[in-house]
Amino acid sequence: MNKHVNVTDRAPTDLSRRSFLVGSAATGLVLGYAAVPGVDSALAAPSNFEPSVWYSIAPDGLVTVTCGKADMGQHIASTMAQIVSEELGASWKDMRVQLASNDPKFNDPVLGAQITGGSWSTMMNFDAMSRAGAAGRMALTEAAAGIMGVPAAELVVRNSTVSHPKSKKSMTFAEIVKSGKVTKTFTPDELKAIKLKTPDQYTMVGVSVPQLDIPPKVNGTAKYGIDVMLPGMVYGKIVTPPVRYGVTVKSVDDSAAKKVPGFIKAVTLDDQTGSTTGWVVAVANTYANARKAADALKITYDNGPNAKLSSQSLLDEAKRLQALEDSGQFFVKDGDTAAAFGTAAKVLEAEYTTSINIHAPLEPMNATAEFKGEILHIYSGNQFATRSGAIAAGAAGIDPKFVVMHQMWLGGGFGRRLDADMMVPAVQAAKAVGKPVKVIYSRENDMTMDYSRPLTFQKVKAGLDGDGKLIALNHDVVSAWPTARWGIPDMLSPSVDKKGSLDSFTVNGADFFYSVPNHNVRAIKNEMAHNATPSGQLRSVAPGWTFWAVESMIDELAHATGQDPAQFRIALLDGKGKNDGGAQRLRNTLLAAIGMAGYGTTKLPKGEGMGVACVSSQERATASWTACVAHVAVSPSGEVKVKKLTVATDVGMQVHPDNIRAQVEGAALWGLSLAMYEKATLKGGGIEQTNFDAYTPLRMSQTPEVAVNVIANGDKPTGVGEPAVTVIAPAIGNAIFNACGARIRSLPITAEAVKANMKA
Repeated sequence: MNKHVNVTDRAPTDLSRRSFLVGSAATGLVLGYAAVPGVDSALAAPSNFEPSVWYSIAPDGLVTVTCGKADMGQHIASTMAQIVSEELGASWKDMRVQLASNDPKFNDPVLGAQITGGSWSTMMNFDAMSRAGAAGRMALTEAAAGIMGVPAAELVVRNSTVSHPKSKKSMTFAEIVKSGKVTKTFTPDELKAIKLKTPDQYTMVGVSVPQLDIPPKVNGTAKYGIDVMLPGMVYGKIVTPPVRYGVTVKSVDDSAAKKVPGFIKAVTLDDQTGSTTGWVVAVANTYANARKAADALKITYDNGPNAKLSSQSLLDEAKRLQALEDSGQFFVKDGDTAAAFGTAAKVLEAEYTTSINIHAPLEPMNATAEFKGEILHIYSGNQFATRSGAIAAGAAGIDPKFVVMHQMWLGGGFGRRLDADMMVPAVQAAKAVGKPVKVIYSRENDMTMDYSRPLTFQKVKAGLDGDGKLIALNHDVVSAWPTARWGIPDMLSPSVDKKGSLDSFTVNGADFFYSVPNHNVRAIKNEMAHNATPSGQLRSVAPGWTFWAVESMIDELAHATGQDPAQFRIALLDGKGKNDGGAQRLRNTLLAAIGMAGYGTTKLPKGEGMGVACVSSQERATASWTACVAHVAVSPSGEVKVKKLTVATDVGMQVHPDNIRAQVEGAALWGLSLAMYEKATLKGGGIEQTNFDAYTPLRMSQTPEVAVNVIANGDKPTGVGEPAVTVIAPAIGNAIFNACGARIRSLPITAEAVKANMKA
């Protein structure tokens, strides 16, 4: 198996490159940096106790946890607070949360860059945040012991109180902080040596406590990017070109726009960051007037090199590239597949495709930019503050150290807000007019300028021996490379054939946990798609398409040899060699799912079927083991009704059980939406679908029963936001085959395709 590099491989093991300060005069959270002129560098109140940059305790005993991850409804800020609270010994009623800025102090050597994706947040933060909480508890205990004159080893910390049972003395966190006696510091080695609680000692982790972000979201005090209001602020409305990328503006006639009340200026973007091409921003005193002015602009374009491209163009190019023996790079290269195919008793080949998909979060893209002297302030909800600060700086033509990002709550992200294109028009418009500018994308802007899930083409060739055992598999994956577009070399992976770097986030999942002695996976970049439809990471990323191919082919192989598809998978999940551990956990989830669903034991009416799939999403190194049984009914006309989805998932340790269940349910429904209903198309270089009348995600009336079994086994926590997305489409496709004999290989699944492939 290849050793490919990914973000999790690079996660530092040292807890800090600096001493972990615990003191009563530590600096609090400041939106800005003292070394930069024009930025407020006021210190927190001297009596605040700040055990780390990630939380502080005020003299009134309130504990405020700073979340360095984007919170887009998945309650990650509350989860971080829950982890801290467990080891700190704080009462949940005393916990509060806030979101981090892009201050360099939050680019922690343990937690890494401020990026939210990959279902990494809890798994990559659990240990460090636990140690931060434990260090705070130890410092408070030492201070209380000195004040009360008792041995620290005899003290108990619970519900924000340090008590001494023998003498019945006690002090609240508030009283200890007010004393100013908390002075203990921890070196990195001391932090690593802290003995954390074992799961049987938990009182907070594993409890479905009230989410801290819900009350402010209900009463309106939680501010999203779209809510930002600044003194003297004006509005920008973008005019997007007819071609998604590569177009340039030839001329702008603003004579009609000048008749709109409140119109200020039309700004043609000169974006050196490469995020946008051919955009114009109409700036006015209100959003309504900015929209009117934008509509009144007469713009002529050079439509550029992608003006004639379509979805079919991209697919044709993908097929051409796949047919070339020397295209792409190898992600997996085990054994000798060519020799194995030469001796195989049976060989199957199939092609699988997925369409362009877009994010379309409820809150459209937005950003507000304001220059204060040399400092650029950006207000926006963002999933990749580390990169986005650089994009904003590039748009302004300034050093990134002069950019202060104010992180807002996100009204949906799903990977879309990993990109920072919304900051470019806000920054350049603010610079042009000398006032704060808020840019809000219309729904049409948001959809046509999405960084989409790429159109993909995959070819799978599999060989079976005379006993029906899988002995060889070739898997070619052709797509745009979203991560390569970011221009961050460290986020690419070296290919196993030494031909260069590849985007592993386009092939993750193809390195599955089935035991196949001869296995090749080739990653092929579709340069045409890469340029014409700049692609991004959409919830589930590569496993959303790689497992569509893998799990569909596994089913086809089972049926071709007369074996039950579930039992065929169980035999492949033998845990040999590199698959030790992972295969067993995946097999357990599959057994749990088929048991819950009654797969193989329930007699179904004609036209109904159950299908299985199991996945190790999101990445091999950070998998959550997930299986699904889909139950469908197919009408003679090919219409598919999904009656029930049964999902079992092994997520290691549960921090918040109710939230995990909600995430898995939501992910399953997102997977259903992608499988059955969502499709965007490229025509004339532009995305055709501009609103929800044409791009049609799952509606409530189409929602089936979803049954969830979460397997919590005390292992380190894994991700839950995405894995269940990836298992749904193949389970549905396999269920359709069992219901009517139609083998579907393209997403989304349509009634026309089902009917055309039905067996008589």
